[in-house]
Amino acid sequence: MKFATFDLNGSIHSGVVPGEDAVHPLPAGETLLGLIERGAEALRAAGEQALAGPSVALADVRLLPPLQPPTVRDFVAFEEHVEGAMITVQGPGAVVVPEWYELPTFYFTNPYAIIGPNDPVPMPPGSAVLDFELEVGIVIGRAGRDLTVDQAAEHIIGYTIFNDWSARDLQSREMRVGLGPCKGKDTATTLGPWLVTADEFEEFRDADGFLDLAMRASVNGVEIGRDSLVNMGWPPAELVAYASRGTWIRPGDVLGTGTCGNGGCLGELWGRGSELPSLRAGDTVSLTVEGIGTVANTVVEGAAPQPIPAARKRPRTRRDSFDA
Repeated sequence: MKFATFDLNGSIHSGVVPGEDAVHPLPAGETLLGLIERGAEALRAAGEQALAGPSVALADVRLLPPLQPPTVRDFVAFEEHVEGAMITVQGPGAVVVPEWYELPTFYFTNPYAIIGPNDPVPMPPGSAVLDFELEVGIVIGRAGRDLTVDQAAEHIIGYTIFNDWSARDLQSREMRVGLGPCKGKDTATTLGPWLVTADEFEEFRDADGFLDLAMRASVNGVEIGRDSLVNMGWPPAELVAYASRGTWIRPGDVLGTGTCGNGGCLGELWGRGSELPSLRAGDTVSLTVEGIGTVANTVVEGAAPQPIPAARKRPRTRRDSFDA
């Protein structure tokens, strides 16, 4: 099943999308996240009940992110993307570091920056080098911790498209300090156009748990990237198992697969000699994933950065004791 969240005349609803043209609303007040928290069976039952009821034309609604996740982790699971990005940053001859092959690393990104599949994307304040990243979002359906890979597979309730918008100039400056991308990834992350339940993808799964889903990226109608989810270094269940190591994953959490290779972002292509420009206001990025759908966001002008003074060089003082 495909589940959407949408705005109809100023009122927000969730619903089931059986085809290309219509959405069947769930009962008023029912949210997709609330249903996910009640479990896969509750989600399916609600969807089947909604399909028996009235529908609304998709052309008459504004699609919103399918859910507002409590947390968002973003992995870096495609070797080809990492290789191209390393060349962009370090120059010709750069190689994927050995540590990448050992564990599926990730960072936490901003759950308050989630935008819908057709929403405008503001230029991040202070950035002039904006990029997109074509990924798939893995949505968690059950709470768990310290999961085995087999257990983790049962905690995936569905998938959505995930676009990790990236201010490359801000990112490169911030990461010289030795921390994560910070404001380089803080302005927008697209989810959508809907959540597709995990059972819809069994035909795409191979014996090792990888999903062979075609992925395409276009800018202003010109295709610049094409890959398959099967080229991940780890299948989705292994990412989930690692995310749960020593901590909890909970219903509605979203895990990005990381950017696919072969043009899944401009940054990788720059490392391979492409002269494609970074994104600017007016550009439209369209991302398509087989079995899920398409998201298309247009870049718009953003806010000017509010000034933050440089760090003050302070005399270093030490306290020899503390007052009780």
